Amino acid sequence: MPPLRHRKVLILGYRAVGQCGGTRPGGVLPSGGKTSLAHQFVEGKFVECYEPTVESTYNKMVVVGKDEFQLQLVDTAGQDEYTVLPHSFIIGIHGYVLVYSVTSLRSFQVVKTLHKKLHESRGKTRMPVVLVGNKADLALQSREVRTDEGKKLAESWGAIFLESSAKESQVTMGIFMKLIEEIDRVDNSYGRSTSCHLM
Repeated sequence: MPPLRHRKVLILGYRAVGQCGGTRPGGVLPSGGKTSLAHQFVEGKFVECYEPTVESTYNKMVVVGKDEFQLQLVDTAGQDEYTVLPHSFIIGIHGYVLVYSVTSLRSFQVVKTLHKKLHESRGKTRMPVVLVGNKADLALQSREVRTDEGKKLAESWGAIFLESSAKESQVTMGIFMKLIEEIDRVDNSYGRSTSCHLM
């Protein structure tokens, strides 16, 4: 059995992507952001209304192909375009899930800024990223970001793009599986390009 491998993944996105207590009837705005994705992936259940005030960390064993991974998922408290990214968002992080809501153009703008800041902080090295357009289950008339806009942005980053609803565990599972594969792909391409310099 190959040794267990560890992967640390950060989930980032606009702090209002899944805010509760909005202006829907009854005063509850269903969640659908970063935390819902994390809960759905780790516990297999959709959390209707959950607001993190601090960073949360989840651990889950994942099998991709023949390899077993201990995935550590860090759900950050949410950012906006003025957020200064701490070193903990860069050091020891293998990959990123950047989440926006398809019903919020603002959240889409914020992930662009976050990606730029990460890219600059990491010294512009290739970083494994999955861009997720969340709340894709909501009615078309409430959509502010088209699917092709999300795709185009991900392509410009060289990232993987998916639209999802945090209510669909299969899609949610796919997000993290794809990210683990992408991390390996980037690691291997680095390995190949640097191995020729070893003396």
